[in-house]
Amino acid sequence: MAVSDDASVAAATDNPLSQRGLPSPLLLGSASFTRKLILSEMNIPFHKVVRPIDEKSLGDRSKDAPKDLVLTLALAKMDHLVQEIQSGNCSEDMPTNAVTDGASEEWIVLTGDQVVTHNDNILEKPESIEEAKQFVEGYATSPCSTVGSCVLTHLPSLLQVSGVDTATIHFKPSLTGELVNRLLEEEAPVLSCAGGLMIEHPLVREHVERIDGTEDSVMGLSKALVERLLDEMRTRLDEHRRGED
Repeated sequence: MAVSDDASVAAATDNPLSQRGLPSPLLLGSASFTRKLILSEMNIPFHKVVRPIDEKSLGDRSKDAPKDLVLTLALAKMDHLVQEIQSGNCSEDMPTNAVTDGASEEWIVLTGDQVVTHNDNILEKPESIEEAKQFVEGYATSPCSTVGSCVLTHLPSLLQVSGVDTATIHFKPSLTGELVNRLLEEEAPVLSCAGGLMIEHPLVREHVERIDGTEDSVMGLSKALVERLLDEMRTRLDEHRRGED
């Protein structure tokens, strides 16, 4: 068994999960630092359980609408992770408070995905420093947008809710590809961010003119979307249990 990513948060009793009578901690199927940061800011207890998939083999980036692509990827991550959990292949990674009887375990699992769009092109994680610089230089001439998905699945019922949130970032003309070098000097994980965007970094913030939407959405997980999906999950569970009576 593994220890929770954030014991202090996981120990909290007054949080968005307990307020809704949902199981805690949430199982986070993402290695994203910013998603972990956002969940912590929301006071949501979470525990990371990640099983990667081949994202490049899914969807058609030349034809798919961005919102469809990010949902496709998040759902694929969810399907794979749920299968791994149900097969017992995640037992060593589950929280220390997990019970031994698999039939009685109850969890809320979260997966997500994000792309950046710019001039009608879908940008994912840059494959090189040069590509990251090309992305950034483009943002100085016209706004870019982030499109992020979130999927919640309840185990063992397999009830599922999902949604997408978008935000648009307007940068100042002062933005240049040199910013990538400065970020790398500070060991910022530029190549791990969709579109090479790290809106939360101070070096990037100074070039932001305005954001149409929320900063958390740009960072990869909309707080408002998570709250709405938790409400939807609570409603779906109540309906499901009434149907079983």
